Amino acid sequence: MKVMAVDLGDVRTGVAFSDLTGFLAGRSVTVTCRDRALLLDKLCGMIEEERPEEIVLGLPKNMDGTEGPRAEKSRIFGAALEEKSGLPVRYFDERGTSITANRILSDAGKKRGKQRAKVDAVAAAVILQSYLDSRR
Repeated sequence: MKVMAVDLGDVRTGVAFSDLTGFLAGRSVTVTCRDRALLLDKLCGMIEEERPEEIVLGLPKNMDGTEGPRAEKSRIFGAALEEKSGLPVRYFDERGTSITANRILSDAGKKRGKQRAKVDAVAAAVILQSYLDSRR
């Protein structure tokens, strides 16, 4: 079962797709868009092209596990994405994914300035792989 993961940001949003078996995170991209309605359209276009069966949306929780204003924004966006795409949206704790993504890019030798453009895509892949691992 193919799964799509989204790491929602104010300007850049990371998107990742699993392989067809739902075992490994695969292709990931960064979508730059400030307008939420336009972002929804872009994501739905990607859904039509990739045909995932479910969507995982990173849920930014506070370090103590509570949900704040950012989590509320994610839940509102997730509800809109679920309605527009017709696919179920699952929420997955994204604490630490940006740190992990930055570490992965640094270990791969990416320069700090070039990392910023890719960190959201890598963070989406980290969210996706963590979600896929949690289902086993």
